Amino acid sequence: MNEIEPLLLDGTFPAGPDRLFGKLDELGIESTTISHPEVFTVDEARKHRAGLPGAFTKNLFVRDKKGVMWLIVAIESQVVDLRAVAQSLGHKRFSFGSPQRLMHYLGVIPGSVSPFGLLNDGGGRVSLAMDEGLCDFDVWNFHPLVNSMTTTLRKEDMLRFLAAIDHEPSWVNLGSLKT
Repeated sequence: MNEIEPLLLDGTFPAGPDRLFGKLDELGIESTTISHPEVFTVDEARKHRAGLPGAFTKNLFVRDKKGVMWLIVAIESQVVDLRAVAQSLGHKRFSFGSPQRLMHYLGVIPGSVSPFGLLNDGGGRVSLAMDEGLCDFDVWNFHPLVNSMTTTLRKEDMLRFLAAIDHEPSWVNLGSLKT
């Protein structure tokens, strides 16, 4: 795999976990973070989270033909029909964004994708769609900009974080979408 240059689109370095945790502290958001070996898939992540409460997610960085980018956050067990999701959000179809595009817009590499990456999207170029099924859980778990840690926080606090960085989600019932 080619080395991905760790720069955002504007040429600056992306925020890392320390800056993220600083932002959470600034907002008065309590969270718990565990360290574990790097994971790149949901199956790998399952091996390292025994005892953690709440919802676990898969996070898909996608784009349409015109370059409009979305981050889709789903419960990890949810099958995601990308064509149906695209149509529900007003697009013809989605394809996955490249690793370089992922770095440019969210400041992360594959395996580290989560809504926390939106902290690096100061220009608001990435829209957020979240699975309505997540609302059934009081606690959510995400990678804090690296895939060697998992951060647990309350649903309300994650939504407050997203509002503070101007990335409020569009809610989609992913379980009901089929093409």
